Amino acid sequence: MSTISPPHNPESNPRIKKIFDDIRNTRGSDFINNLWYYLAFDVDLLENTWRDVKSVMAKPSHLDPMTKELIYAAVSIANSCEYCIHSHTAAARAKGMNDKQYAEFLSIVSLAGRTNHLLNSIKVPVDPEFNFENKDN
Repeated sequence: MSTISPPHNPESNPRIKKIFDDIRNTRGSDFINNLWYYLAFDVDLLENTWRDVKSVMAKPSHLDPMTKELIYAAVSIANSCEYCIHSHTAAARAKGMNDKQYAEFLSIVSLAGRTNHLLNSIKVPVDPEFNFENKDN
């Protein structure tokens, strides 16, 4: 259950309409997902969040779009964000992820979780070779 209610007819606010239109244009789809409707209760929060998401996730970079979605999904799994797990897994599929890649992704996430728990419980010291500052450039 949500802690807030989304605004009724949010696009009657010109700032929200402009942001929603940018989301549609950037994604090439008329679909506006619930995240944006719910964030529209505060137009500044909506605008700032969309600006940051667009800058990181939609802007071409050194990482391909599917990899970005998988990283986002992995962090969402670690943070137990059901909404983001679903939305970014769907986005990764839309960007070409197949079932074999998803199975491999899940095995990596589960392995990382398990070894993270082991290392956190044992408090294994970090090898000096893993510190960037110790590397010869």
